[in-house]
Formats: sequence, C-alpha cells, structure tokens
Amino acid sequence: MDIAIILLIIGLVCSIASFFLGNSSSKSADELEKISISLHQETNGLKKRLKAVEEELMIGVGPLSSGGRAKAKEKTVHVIIINQILSLHSQGYSISDIAMRSSLSNDKVIAVLQSKGVIA
Repeated sequence: MDIAIILLIIGLVCSIASFFLGNSSSKSADELEKISISLHQETNGLKKRLKAVEEELMIGVGPLSSGGRAKAKEKTVHVIIINQILSLHSQGYSISDIAMRSSLSNDKVIAVLQSKGVIA
C-alpha cells in the first residue's frame, strides 16, 4: 500500500508542476513551426528553380520542319529528345507515334533514328 500512496503523491506533484512549467513546450512549438515554414519556403524555391531549368532544356525543341528554312539554319534536336525517340522506338512505337510524342516531323524522327544506326 505504501508504494501506491507514494506513486499517487508523485503523480499529483508532477501534474501540479506541469501547469507551472508548461511554457517551455510552447517555445519549442514556435521554433518547430518556424522551421517548418522555412523548409516549406525553401522547397517551393527549389521547385521554381527546377521548373525554370526544365523550361530552359525544352526551349527550341518544337517542330523543326518549316518550308522557308534552309537546312543549315535548322535547329538540332536536343539530346533528351533523341533519347526519348530511341526509347520509344525500342518499346515498339511507330514513327508517326514517336513524331507526335516528341513534337517532331516524321522525317526528323527517321533522320534521328538513321543517325543513331537504329534503322537503315
């Protein structure tokens, strides 16, 4: 019985002490909230930078066939698009499907595949 009374007294003392010492946890909660907000802001900043880099990589990768351009002025196909064309061809997609997915003409897709030695 003595142990039960001692434990009861310790519990009451801890409960009373928690009312007086409860302010320290609010400071920790405020610090945690500030850290969370700054982490969220940094994540958003990184997402914006990543989007900008992705847009830079995709500049000038649109359809390349136009009637008035000379072949010397024709833009080259980006390495990422070439890899996409090769991957789609290895997966069994037709040339017209590959051209539609990569925003290139059928002739340009055939030229890329021929330059990589995939088709004759």
